[in-house]
Amino acid sequence: MGGLSRGWMAGRDRMSRQTGAWAGAFLATRRRGGRGCLMMFYWLIDLSNTFPGLAGFRTVLNVFRYITFRTGGAVATGALFVFLFGPWIIDHLRLRQGRGQPIRSDGPQSHFTKQGTPTMGGLMILSGFLVSTLLWANPLNPYVWIVLAVTLGFGFVGFYDDYLKVTKQTTTGFAGRIRLLIEFIIAIVACYALMRLGRGPAATSLAIPFFKDLVFNLGAFFALFGAVVIVSAGNAVNLTDGLDGLAIVPVMIATASFGLIAYLAGNAVFANYLQINHIPGTSELAVPCGALLGAGLGFLWFNAPPASIFMGDTGSLALGGMLGSIAVAVKHEIVLAVIGGLFVLEAVSVIVQVVSFKLTGKRIFKMAPIHHHFEKLGWTEPQIVIRFWIIAVMLALAGLSTLKLRWAVRRIRDFERWSRWHPSQAGRSRCSASAARDWPAPRHCGPAGPG
Repeated sequence: MGGLSRGWMAGRDRMSRQTGAWAGAFLATRRRGGRGCLMMFYWLIDLSNTFPGLAGFRTVLNVFRYITFRTGGAVATGALFVFLFGPWIIDHLRLRQGRGQPIRSDGPQSHFTKQGTPTMGGLMILSGFLVSTLLWANPLNPYVWIVLAVTLGFGFVGFYDDYLKVTKQTTTGFAGRIRLLIEFIIAIVACYALMRLGRGPAATSLAIPFFKDLVFNLGAFFALFGAVVIVSAGNAVNLTDGLDGLAIVPVMIATASFGLIAYLAGNAVFANYLQINHIPGTSELAVPCGALLGAGLGFLWFNAPPASIFMGDTGSLALGGMLGSIAVAVKHEIVLAVIGGLFVLEAVSVIVQVVSFKLTGKRIFKMAPIHHHFEKLGWTEPQIVIRFWIIAVMLALAGLSTLKLRWAVRRIRDFERWSRWHPSQAGRSRCSASAARDWPAPRHCGPAGPG
């Protein structure tokens, strides 16, 4: 019995030491919050450095430190969540909504076949997005919380608008001015928080594409400017959401583009190489972008023609607001107008239509937004959707090209400055274009020979 008692006591001591190691690692993780984050993966990383039993898994667990890995995990988690819970959400919304989203009486005749389709599909996207972001993103990063606040805030506004449409069976929600006022309040608060996070004049400056040093310091007016960008993005995406799959794919394309831009802008090495403004901390925004990309893929599975569910204002306002907030955070507001050019086109078509009718009594388009104009011209819905997808891809490539073109413009400008100080050497160069590209160490360019 004495030996058994001593064995039990020794086992208890070992268990106590192991428990103490886990608790100590947990507290150390909290104390080192500035370096890590309060999430399961980082706990495992820190615990592997403290608890001997996990030392063998240290190399494997270390991958959770990498933003690229966590972005990929966010994509997979968001898609899997919507795939698994999407059918239940659709059935629940169909049961609650009854007649579904009301159809405009003056719309294309083909839309009346969609009567009874449930709306508020944005709840599917936001659920997958939120779960995936909270699981994979660094919750100590303030940019993540600002983007989450704007996304969910705009999503709530859209949800209430959808709720009024469904319950009252009307195509108009609550008053547009009140809706815009709420959106502006959310956006201004978010922009003020982004300004507080920034460093010096760069926090309130508007950066011009192609030029790193060409910026306009807007001062306190930056909050208003940023709010206009966010609100405009939200409502532009909302106007685009009129056909099955039309809005979600361009949103995913723009999200993937800004996920890349955020990652590059937050990395000092890449930002310096590309000559873009370095915004410390914004690399983590690649994870929410990945979460939205995955949730969007899952939603597209159910939103593909013929759609089992509509995105509704719940999704379109939230997704547009998220894109706008990320663009403001990474100082690429103008690039958003390029990458999201399809949304700009849809919004401009509505503005032009309204202004023209009020001033002249005539309509420029058969129906606005412009995708309905093409429906009136006889294009089928799949033709419009796929062609608009192609346009979205081309615009995204054009927007991303500004990163490299900015670098090229800076290199050429540096070479020209160097040429003014070294005119004799610059004049003897065989290929000035190549010299500008390879500055400050031109290759394949030597003194001009006789031939």
